[in-house]
Amino acid sequence: MKGKLNKIYKRLYRHFGPQHWWPADTPFEVMVGAILTQNTSWLNVEKAIRNLKKEKVLSARKLFALPDQTLCRLIRPAGYYNIKTKRLKSFLGFFLKKYKGAIKRMSPGCLRQLREELLAVNGIGPETADSILLYALHKPVFVIDAYTKRILLRHGLIKEKAEYRNMQELFMQNLKQDARLFNEYHALLVRLGKEYCLKNKPRCEACPLK
Repeated sequence: MKGKLNKIYKRLYRHFGPQHWWPADTPFEVMVGAILTQNTSWLNVEKAIRNLKKEKVLSARKLFALPDQTLCRLIRPAGYYNIKTKRLKSFLGFFLKKYKGAIKRMSPGCLRQLREELLAVNGIGPETADSILLYALHKPVFVIDAYTKRILLRHGLIKEKAEYRNMQELFMQNLKQDARLFNEYHALLVRLGKEYCLKNKPRCEACPLK
């Protein structure tokens, strides 16, 4: 399995090159984006982020202080804005209470403890928690999303009923524990899923993993 995963990574890297993901100006912006991107496209998230920047409220304390109605309006492009407002406020409440809204206070924490804390926040599931850990805090944890599962399934590396934890262990037990590697690998899988391994009408004949 180790050989297969390394081969996939090398082929994707040769084909696509470095992805420079996650696109954000600050780690806090990554955190907000990780919550907003639930059940929507990144293009919609970018619109919501631009709204927050335009209003100059993209900080933990300013966002938390906003009336829910105002926050709903600003993040509306990301969809499910009522739900996401509640989830953002839940995360911000945790972040401010536990870490004073400071990345520098949070980032030294151990991976396991931080993951448990994030999963205890209302509205944050494994994918969102791991995205925050990997892309904002640079912790060596592999993010599993719909693209990754689809690719693994179609290449016979997992079974249909594979759970998040099983898929994550596939990478973390067979690859070097390196946040930069996990970052790049996941971003490459997302690129493959968006351009070739489509949900409907996949472009298998042109796939770089063919």
